[in-house]
Amino acid sequence: MRSILPWAMPSWSTRGLVAIGLALAACSTQPADTAAKTAAQAAHHAESGLPVVPLTVSHERRHHAFRVEVARTSAEQAKGLMFRTQMGADEGMIFPMAPARPAAFWMRNTVIPLDIIFVGEDRRILNIAANAVPYSETPIPSAGKVSAVLELNGGRAAALGIVAGDKVDW
Repeated sequence: MRSILPWAMPSWSTRGLVAIGLALAACSTQPADTAAKTAAQAAHHAESGLPVVPLTVSHERRHHAFRVEVARTSAEQAKGLMFRTQMGADEGMIFPMAPARPAAFWMRNTVIPLDIIFVGEDRRILNIAANAVPYSETPIPSAGKVSAVLELNGGRAAALGIVAGDKVDW
């Protein structure tokens, strides 16, 4: 066993300077565009593992920003927000649909009330099913073909003044 004599150990200030130098060197070795790509790739929801993207709902001068999980595959869309017990005020989930088609959603195994927002082919809201009832298996239909369905916390659309005709960008 090797022993280090106390007077041979570097001082706390020396170790601190070395740590700061290493941190600065690590920061400067990655170009800014690579760092941005790395951050974008790391944007996944902690619970679902789905990618998280910015989404904006706009009407005239009103703009509401959200961070939404993207459920792309049929398996991800089938699970949706099932079993989730909470969601942040400005969080949600988007279900892209290609090709656009009529859609109907239900609340099977969904614990929290949701606003189900049907987004048309022109990315404008067709209709909103406000405060969908948790666990209900009653189908909630779109008012036409949709390119996506957005789910937010129940009552959030009304609280923000989000209505049919508003533009949705993601």
